[in-house]
Amino acid sequence: MIYREAGQYKTTYLNDSQIFPIAQDRYAVAALLLIAFIAIPLFATPYFFSAILIPFLIFSLAALGLNILTGYAGQISLGTAAFMAVGAFASYNFMLRVPGMPILVAFILGGICAAMVGILFGLPSLRIRGFYLAASTLATQFFVVWCLTKVPWFTNNSASGVITAQQIEILGFAFNTPARKYLLVLTIVAVLALLAKNMVRSTVGRSWMAVRDMDVAAEVIGFRIVRTKLTAFAVSSFYCGVAGALFAFCYLGTVEPEAYNLDLSFRILFMVIIGGLGSILGSFLGAGFIVLLPVVLSVIVHFTGMPNSVTSNVELMVFGAMIIFFLIVEPHGLARLWQIGKDKLRLWPFPH
Repeated sequence: MIYREAGQYKTTYLNDSQIFPIAQDRYAVAALLLIAFIAIPLFATPYFFSAILIPFLIFSLAALGLNILTGYAGQISLGTAAFMAVGAFASYNFMLRVPGMPILVAFILGGICAAMVGILFGLPSLRIRGFYLAASTLATQFFVVWCLTKVPWFTNNSASGVITAQQIEILGFAFNTPARKYLLVLTIVAVLALLAKNMVRSTVGRSWMAVRDMDVAAEVIGFRIVRTKLTAFAVSSFYCGVAGALFAFCYLGTVEPEAYNLDLSFRILFMVIIGGLGSILGSFLGAGFIVLLPVVLSVIVHFTGMPNSVTSNVELMVFGAMIIFFLIVEPHGLARLWQIGKDKLRLWPFPH
């Protein structure tokens, strides 16, 4: 009785094509956005913004980008952090070398640069797949980090390779506090998430899923495999590039190649696996799990009296156990568990 679409009739094509066709979903999303934009900035502490909320949103955006490529298009990638690095360094250099460049435009251009790199390194997907494609994208990770480290122009000839990101200012308004940075990141992530939600329902999204399920059959019925795969790489890399720029400007405050290492790529891949492949919501659930897990483990370690050095090892063990658990028990991750819960609410209180 709580969550049921019975009696909600769609009398126009516009109503039938809504992103959230069920009224309860629309109310829940609206309430969630109101809480995120109004309630949280009023009550959250600077630590909560800087240590939990901002990284959660940025990693959600990066996981969303990888989910578009891996979950919806079926193309495996281990180079997510490399595309994030391209977006971060491109945004930094646009701000540095183009006088008066608006920072939001720099973020978009950084994402476009990441999309171009994604298309370039997505070309092997036209010939190879599976493990071999994963190895190809892994080469992307090492090449991009090596290039950013060895070419001084990208770091503005910095001796250490670590450079301070420019101040964020939009229309004369400075985003120099954790709360303001949180609102900026939240706005960008919300807009891009809604665009992704709409995109996967469009012809482009259906072509991605057709190629994912069986690319030979998709080509036979008329889908253009080359364009479909490269579009998936471009869109995914754009999202990761914007996430990388936000990671540098709003979270780290510095632009450095070592921040975008292979560990970050695997961490984002774990977010997608745990959250759920082929799910927009799963990207957020997986990012929330990965971001909150170290905090929860540190609290448990503190109360149990174990040394702090144990926390990192326990974290890795829990990561591995959760990945194995979801691959065996529920391959579609937390998003599928949420979907099962909604299906049960449709029948409650009747037996099922």
